[in-house]
Amino acid sequence: MKKFVNDPQQFVPEMLEGLALANPDTLVYDPAYNLIRRADAPRSGKVSIVQGSGSGHEPAHVMIVGKGMLDAACPGDVFAAPPMDYVLETAKKVASDKGVLLLVNNYTGDRMAFEMAKEMADAEGVATEILFIDDDVAVKDSTYTTGRRGVAGNFFVIKAVGAAAENGADLAECVRIGEKVNSVTRTMGVALTACTPPAKGSPLFELEDDKIEMGVGIHGEPGRERQPMRSADEITDELLDAIVTDLPFESGNKVALMVNGLGGTPISELYIVYRHAHRRLAEQGIEVARSYVGEYCTSLDMAGASITLVQLDDEITELLDAPAEVAMRIF
Repeated sequence: MKKFVNDPQQFVPEMLEGLALANPDTLVYDPAYNLIRRADAPRSGKVSIVQGSGSGHEPAHVMIVGKGMLDAACPGDVFAAPPMDYVLETAKKVASDKGVLLLVNNYTGDRMAFEMAKEMADAEGVATEILFIDDDVAVKDSTYTTGRRGVAGNFFVIKAVGAAAENGADLAECVRIGEKVNSVTRTMGVALTACTPPAKGSPLFELEDDKIEMGVGIHGEPGRERQPMRSADEITDELLDAIVTDLPFESGNKVALMVNGLGGTPISELYIVYRHAHRRLAEQGIEVARSYVGEYCTSLDMAGASITLVQLDDEITELLDAPAEVAMRIF
C-alpha cells in the first residue's frame, strides 16, 4: 500500500484537522466527536442541517459544511458509522431555536446511531427530525443495509434542504423538501477496481483485471453482477437503463445529471461517461437542465463512477441554483 498515511488509526482525525486548518475562518474542528461545523453555527432563525456517515467518501460530508449546505458533519472511521454520542453532541452543539435536521444515508449502522441520537436529543429538549436517503437503484438489500442504499444522490438532498434552511424554512418544511428530492433521485454505480482502506492495507475485495462490479456499493459491497470489462458507452448504457426505468424518467422530463467519480477515476474519463449519458437522455426526450461532473461521494481510491438523475421542477431547480459556500467548491 502506497498512501500518504502516518498512523492508520489517526487517518480520520488528521484529515479533519487539516481540513479545519485550511479553512480557519469558516470551519471549526472538535476532535472529541470527529465534528466539523460552520464557525457561525448555530444561527438563530435557521434550521441546522447535520450529516454523518463513515469517512472514506470525501468530499462527502465534511467538505461540504458551509453556507447553503451542511451546518455540521460528524463522520465515523473509514466506512464505519459514527458513534451515537458523536451524533448527539453534534446535534446539541449546532441546535438552533428552529431545530436540527439529521440526514442519514440508508445504512444499518448509520440508522441505528442517528435514531438513538435523535431519541436522546429529544429527551434533552433539542428539537430534531430525521430524514433517510435511499437513492441507489442497484440492489434492494445489501451487506450494509436493509432497503436501498444512500449514495451520491444525497448531495441533491443536502443542497436543497441547505438552501431552504438558509431561506428560513422551518423544520417540517425542510423535511418535506428533503423527502421530495429523495423521491425523484436515482443513482447507480460501477467499480473498475477495489479500494484500499488505510487500516486494512490491502484491497477490500478482489476484482479481476478483466471484470467490473455492476451496481457496486460505496463501501465495496457486491452489486447486481460481476461482468466482463467493456467500452465506456456500453457500461454507461447499462447504468442509465437501470436508472431511467426505475422512476421512471420519461420524455419531456427535465433532469439534473451527475457523473460522480468513486475516487480513482480521472476527470477525463468521467466526461466520456457524461458525454454518452447526455446523448442517450436527449435521444429519449429527457432534457439535461443541470450538470455535475466530478467527485462528490467517493470510495477512497476505487476506480469507477456512478450516475445520478434528479427529476426537476421549478422548486427543486431554484433550490439547486441557490448560492452555497463550502471548502470544496463543487456546487
